[in-house]
Amino acid sequence: MAIIRSTLALGALLLAGCSGTAGVSGGVSTTQQWLGRWNGPEGTYLDISGTPADYRLTIANLDGPRRFVGRAQGAKIVFVRDGVVESISATDGEATGMKWLLDKQNCLTVRSGEGYCRD
Repeated sequence: MAIIRSTLALGALLLAGCSGTAGVSGGVSTTQQWLGRWNGPEGTYLDISGTPADYRLTIANLDGPRRFVGRAQGAKIVFVRDGVVESISATDGEATGMKWLLDKQNCLTVRSGEGYCRD
């Protein structure tokens, strides 16, 4: 019985160690630092809440806000939108491909032409 408990405890420790800690700095993953609101041009925004295993994403474009569920994978948040796997990654304004964000340094980009920054 003690061997079974030891094996279960070891398995739990191993699983906890594989919980997507890539990009962890001081106990906080890179993606956890992205929580909150990121602004784009013309009232668009990206809002991130939740945890690396279950991020709640609200992406508002000119048609209004839409909600998605994402998951951290390394230094990205991956989610599915309209049947397409998308990912959010840290960039600067130039990498967003949006002239309104060119001078920004702290940005998140989904794809070229879709980015959000913090001042």
